[in-house]
Amino acid sequence: MKKNLIITIDGPAGAGKSTVSKQLARELGYTYLDTGALYRALAYQAIRAKININDQTQLADLCSRTKVTLANNNGKMKVYVNGEDVGDRIRTEEVSRTASAISTFPVVREALLQLQRDAGAAGGIVAEGRDMGSVVFPQADCKFYLDANVEERARRRKDELSGRGVAVEYQEIQKGMVERDKQDSEREIAPLKAADGAIIIDSTALTIEEVVESVMRQIKSAATANI
Repeated sequence: MKKNLIITIDGPAGAGKSTVSKQLARELGYTYLDTGALYRALAYQAIRAKININDQTQLADLCSRTKVTLANNNGKMKVYVNGEDVGDRIRTEEVSRTASAISTFPVVREALLQLQRDAGAAGGIVAEGRDMGSVVFPQADCKFYLDANVEERARRRKDELSGRGVAVEYQEIQKGMVERDKQDSEREIAPLKAADGAIIIDSTALTIEEVVESVMRQIKSAATANI
């Protein structure tokens, strides 16, 4: 199979994109690109700077003085903000909500678009996000849209946070997901949706292994057809 495919996996929060994408990248020997982490990095910086995230002038200024960089560490992408490894600090619910909010502004999307495209220019990448197949990599070799019902997605998110020692009420997580889904799908720029030609997978009743197996079958089929 070709070693330079561009594979995109889009979908809402909690659908299993990150886990599936990481495992897929490992099995293929590809680089995993967590594009959502880039928006989280800017959101984290916006929170620290205490700016008004609804003010485009302040957002533009934040983008101009914030350098978000990527480093490939054994197939995994690490995200740095002005040279600082932000790690798990960008994985909180507050940062998630803020990232979703600022991603609606053109100045933010434009600031990160080329960085994402440069990261995947050589192929051999599994790019995970919300507009990877529709906007960032419309020429991707394989496109997937991973979904699940909101109840299951909220449960997974709660389990993830609990595993990191973060106590959050299930109802709060579910409410936040519903709000974020609405915000992401209704924004004018790059709304959350399945890209043209994307294979849609409902992971509600599937294990991670079953989803990865299904995705791998599709990738191998597409790669064989293109040889």
